[in-house]
Amino acid sequence: MAMSKSTNTYNRQTWEDADFPILCQTCLGDNPYIRMLKDKYGKECKICSRPFTIFRWCPGVKMRFKKTEICQTCAKLKNVCQTCILDLEYGLPIKVRDKALGMKNEVPMSDVNKEYYITNAERKFKEEGEASGALEGKAQAPSDLLLKLARTAPYYKRNRPHICSFWVKGECKRGEECPFRHEKPTDPDDPLADQNIKDRFYGEVDPVADKLLRRADEMPRLDKPEDRSITTVYLGNLSAAITEKDLRDNLYQYGEIRNIHISERQQCAFVTFTNRSAAEHCVDSTFEKLIINGRRLTVRWGKSQGKFEERDILGGDQPKTEPVPGIPSELPPPPSEVQQNYFNIAPTLAPPITAVSMIPPPAEEYGARFRVPFIGAPLPMRPAPMMMTVPPFIPRPIGLPPVAPMYPPPRVGLGIYYPSMDPSRLGAKPE
Repeated sequence: MAMSKSTNTYNRQTWEDADFPILCQTCLGDNPYIRMLKDKYGKECKICSRPFTIFRWCPGVKMRFKKTEICQTCAKLKNVCQTCILDLEYGLPIKVRDKALGMKNEVPMSDVNKEYYITNAERKFKEEGEASGALEGKAQAPSDLLLKLARTAPYYKRNRPHICSFWVKGECKRGEECPFRHEKPTDPDDPLADQNIKDRFYGEVDPVADKLLRRADEMPRLDKPEDRSITTVYLGNLSAAITEKDLRDNLYQYGEIRNIHISERQQCAFVTFTNRSAAEHCVDSTFEKLIINGRRLTVRWGKSQGKFEERDILGGDQPKTEPVPGIPSELPPPPSEVQQNYFNIAPTLAPPITAVSMIPPPAEEYGARFRVPFIGAPLPMRPAPMMMTVPPFIPRPIGLPPVAPMYPPPRVGLGIYYPSMDPSRLGAKPE
């Protein structure tokens, strides 16, 4: 049976009309010259079931067409995008945002109460504007969990076309002209494959939010050192624009600060608190979320002084590496009784050694040998070498430095003798 005009237009004053949708950067796309199709009262809102103006557009090349799913009043109540139902400020599901801010869902789920609630909210928007506090996402300050999980850049991969069902069955005949993706679909048992707009809006059953919350639980945490005397906090990734006053103004709220040391060369700072509780409060509150002058700083615990002294004694803070297989390790130290005996010689008496020593000629022969009166004159004969006996070698006790022997032995009564005075050696100079 056909509906009359009066019945079809019942409560039409609550229908929504808009000139532009409320969208996030990801759904809008990266094309600045986007074209949209506007259909006034084209569909019903999937939350409040009121007719509203829908918009349809293509966010980019080789992307699927997208359209608005909920009305602007419902989007303003949760501060979400009309298409993806994600938070406009952080790009996160409503369940994650509400848990981080400690908020509860105030939108009723029954049809009568929901219509009454949304009608009053829409009237409040028109009278007081959007700054009246009805926007739940903007009514609270950002939390640490939101800063960790927030998306900082658009995720255009979400706008890709759907998978071609004919290609999955092996019956697609379009080839490269097919507007859908020719890829293997995901596992149907995967919870991410089953998502509902109403569950995402109310924050009840959202597999994407559950995945993000599990990721937040697995994020690294900074363990407290066992040494209770450590009250120093290390701050890294400093810039030249960050001064001691900036650090003191941002960290004084956690406790009394004893000293702040800034190393410009290493781009770091060491903040020492007066007690351990203040240092723990500072680390727990600023780990992975300390931002000063628009720069995110690295927060770590300082090391104890004992570790620094041990590091200096061992020769630097170089990390110990594992030995390479096939290369012999370092030799063990020698025993104490042979530490000075480098050649491992047994302390035994050696037999006497007989050596030949060349005795230089007397001074008269030395001068006459180089003052030849005429060519062919016979030179005086050198005396025969003298045989002498060297005393046996007696090893010195361990620990005393060795004494160099005097060679050649000095001549008694002839003054100081130098090896260069020997005429048989190269480089001897005549008198």
